[in-house]
Amino acid sequence: MQNSDTTKYIIHARIKADGVIERPDVIGAIFGQTEGLIGADLDLRELQRSGRIGRLEVNIKSNMGKSIGTIEIPSSLDKVETAVLASSLETIDRIGPCIANINISKIEDVRTSKRKKVIERAKQILHEMFDEMLPESQEITDEVRQSLRIEEITAYGKENIPMGPNVIDSDAIIVVEGRADVLNLLRYGIKNAIAVGGTNVPQPVIELCKKKTVTAFTDGDRGGELIIKELLQVADVDYIARAPDGKGVEELVQKEILKSLRQKVPVEQALDYYQVSKKRRVAIVEATKKKIGGKSEHVVSEEIELSPKEELIVLEQIAEHDRPKISEEIREGREEIEKEEKESIFQEHIEQLSGTLSARLLDESNSIINEVPVRDLASALKGSNGHVTSVVFDGVITQRIVDIASAKGIVNLIGAKMGNVVKSPASMHIEASSEL
Repeated sequence: MQNSDTTKYIIHARIKADGVIERPDVIGAIFGQTEGLIGADLDLRELQRSGRIGRLEVNIKSNMGKSIGTIEIPSSLDKVETAVLASSLETIDRIGPCIANINISKIEDVRTSKRKKVIERAKQILHEMFDEMLPESQEITDEVRQSLRIEEITAYGKENIPMGPNVIDSDAIIVVEGRADVLNLLRYGIKNAIAVGGTNVPQPVIELCKKKTVTAFTDGDRGGELIIKELLQVADVDYIARAPDGKGVEELVQKEILKSLRQKVPVEQALDYYQVSKKRRVAIVEATKKKIGGKSEHVVSEEIELSPKEELIVLEQIAEHDRPKISEEIREGREEIEKEEKESIFQEHIEQLSGTLSARLLDESNSIINEVPVRDLASALKGSNGHVTSVVFDGVITQRIVDIASAKGIVNLIGAKMGNVVKSPASMHIEASSEL
């Protein structure tokens, strides 16, 4: 009998037979048809008697006059001998009275499976048993600091709102999203932060904001923007600070926290960006003036202490921070207005020229100087006297037309469709009427 402890390989084979066969038939065929085939050293009976191969496991199922099944043979032979033994099984072509076919599907290395078990168990031992070892010196320091921060964090009101120990006494507070944000600010000595716990701002925080100079400091994601919008609707916020895009306040290091707080924007400058209603805008501005004595000045938390070098860096960052997000919104709004104005100016000419294959040369007041067929537009532009500022035509805008119009100082070039234009002057407005 094969001792499973010495098994190195397992031969896996599939068997098909054109008839009904059973397990004893398969075993008899294997021993009988391989006898003397590959030499006395690899005779299956002798190998099994000496324990070098184990018990043959055969599973057979019959259905509709056909039989299929699997064969497993444990082997403690080496690779070469095991491969030869496996290949000898494929020479069997008949089992009992039936034509049969045996194919080797794979040879499994038992030691590989054992290695995987060893690796998994080693990982488990490492995780469970070595975690109890003493921490390194830095880990000890960090653990003590963390416990100190947890001891310093306090709760505000009946709702047990997480906050720093100086929120009540400080004139300026920082409103953050959650407890983790408060803990991270405490780590760097900022003790006047209070959490709102999400978009549903607690009433005690709303009341507290009426008495303090408030900086809303939120994550640099969509959630942070939504929290600011709600704060602007329900609370008296004076300044808005955001973490860098894609980062949360709890992830920031000291330098990033200081930079974000120094780059805070007065709430009056952000009302357009956060789409605050006109009635609410008036209330915010009045509340801000009342809290800071009618002046517009930055109130920085007294808990943030900077070295002279850090102060210089912050001043440089403030000087560079003269383009907040609302500037981009204003620019886009102006571009949209200019586009709409151009559409209304040329719309009448576009409608009248549609389907005529004609072109109109217009002056500064958009009066018609000349009307010519599109095929003569290039010649007409070349012969213009410099009074033409706009061209509207029922044709395709080509690079040649653009170049001629640019040479003549044309400001607006409006065609029916846009052709292959690879170079367009920055001083010229080029538009296809199909896109207007």
